[in-house]
Amino acid sequence: MLLVVDVGNTQTHFGTFDGDDLVEHWRFATVRTSTGDELGAKLRSLLELRGMEMEDLTASIVSSTVPQLADEWRAMADRYLDHEMIVVRQGIKTGMALRYDNPREIGADRLVNAVAAFDRFRGACVVVDFGTAITYDPVSAEGEYLGGIISPGVEISLEALTSRAAALPRIDLVPPRQLIGKSTIEGIRSGVIYGFAGGVDAIVGRLLDELGQDTGLIATGGLARAIVPHCRTIHEVDDLLTLTGLRLLHERNA
Repeated sequence: MLLVVDVGNTQTHFGTFDGDDLVEHWRFATVRTSTGDELGAKLRSLLELRGMEMEDLTASIVSSTVPQLADEWRAMADRYLDHEMIVVRQGIKTGMALRYDNPREIGADRLVNAVAAFDRFRGACVVVDFGTAITYDPVSAEGEYLGGIISPGVEISLEALTSRAAALPRIDLVPPRQLIGKSTIEGIRSGVIYGFAGGVDAIVGRLLDELGQDTGLIATGGLARAIVPHCRTIHEVDDLLTLTGLRLLHERNA
């Protein structure tokens, strides 16, 4: 089986593929000081919960927005899986032309998402990733990575709001009961959810003007399901998009 690992700033999402089929996937909090041994212990315990063993993993690939953790995952694979883990970084074969001033600046997860989205739509498309930041990654009809747009994420904005305004409470991101809040908590929920949904619609609308109205749109990331239902432009959410992209990149680099 193939192990695919997506290390984000907040969460690490990983799974196992048997051919094209995702067998299982898990999430745990990203700890930037984790060692290869600690990652191996977490991986082993989660595999055992599903009746799998480390020996079942014959190949692996990792993308990481935390550079030092890519090296720790490689060390883990070398020691516990007895093979070399592929790392998504400069020089990896993507099958995608990168129209970017400095391709080294492209986040590994963004590149992986773009590969997966183009494989799905086979034409112009945009991935909106609701992670620590909200990123927009457009791909041309010819399969070229065109660049991107980055804005502060939902949780970052919420943390800034509650830390700078002492009287405002922290909230859970559940849908507001109505647009006009009847309490402070409901008012914040409405402002955050509809505010971010409106911001996404504004940016996606401009991208559609530039790329064409038939451009494929897809969202992913931990908070996509909280915001996308309130958007008017984007409707499809794929929580497994990055894992699928990692599988595709492994096929192109194995």
